[in-house]
Amino acid sequence: MTDAGPFTEDVVRQIARHMNDDHAADCLTICRALGGRPGATSARMTGLDADGIDFAVMDGGVEHDVRIPFGRRLTERAQVRLEVVRMTEEARAALSA
Repeated sequence: MTDAGPFTEDVVRQIARHMNDDHAADCLTICRALGGRPGATSARMTGLDADGIDFAVMDGGVEHDVRIPFGRRLTERAQVRLEVVRMTEEARAALSA
């Protein structure tokens, strides 16, 4: 991970809990399409900073670390939601193509 920017450990923990509890399918979709793991069977968010988001991905029975960069450097927490929605939409489009 690079400089955390505005994302303290507590903020990252809250975002990860939300993503893993409420958006597990989106995490998997993002990792399959944008993380280079098309055969992934599960993905959970493990961290993020101002430049990207990190996942632990099960693929082929092995856990892999996957980092997906954001489209831009984030400077505030509210931008995370927008960026994850963008990534999810981009991933869905790529998988349906």
